Amino acid sequence: MGPLRYFLGMEIGRSKAGIQICQRKYALDVLSKIGLLAAKRKYALDVLSKIGLLAAKPSPLPMEPNNKLKKDEGNFFHDPTLYRKLVGKLLYLTNTRPDLSYSVNLLSQFMGNPRILNYDAVIKVLKYIKGTLGQGIFLPASLNLELVAYADANWANCPDTRRSTIGFCVFIGTFLISWK
Repeated sequence: MGPLRYFLGMEIGRSKAGIQICQRKYALDVLSKIGLLAAKRKYALDVLSKIGLLAAKPSPLPMEPNNKLKKDEGNFFHDPTLYRKLVGKLLYLTNTRPDLSYSVNLLSQFMGNPRILNYDAVIKVLKYIKGTLGQGIFLPASLNLELVAYADANWANCPDTRRSTIGFCVFIGTFLISWK
């Protein structure tokens, strides 16, 4: 059988330094389906030209800092099913991409009635992924078993419901084991 290389769409690479887990192939598939990669398929080119992303450049950030999306701001997005599918794919990518967690969490709050501004934010996250395809989780081979946790919260940050948002990350040594 040999060493594990792929598991549920995740690529696993081993070295003396540790284990790298990423979802590069899955992310490439998502980007090519939405048309953010140069693809030969006519469908991808049609999607690119329709949404104006034929030569889309990668984004340096998944979302603008202090971006406060509102449930009643802007026009409704014409294809809510597409929005839900894209956010669902992004949710799966957060298994190995903690850098996407906050943005995807925020975007998932608009699954019921997505607006055009919400879809634009999804496209920005996809552009960010385009520029960071190889990122993932690295499990170092070190034996440091110190448990460290960090947490952060904001108070009533949601402009619609005034609900708070929390986030945390837990490390064993230098390895991230849990996040939200």
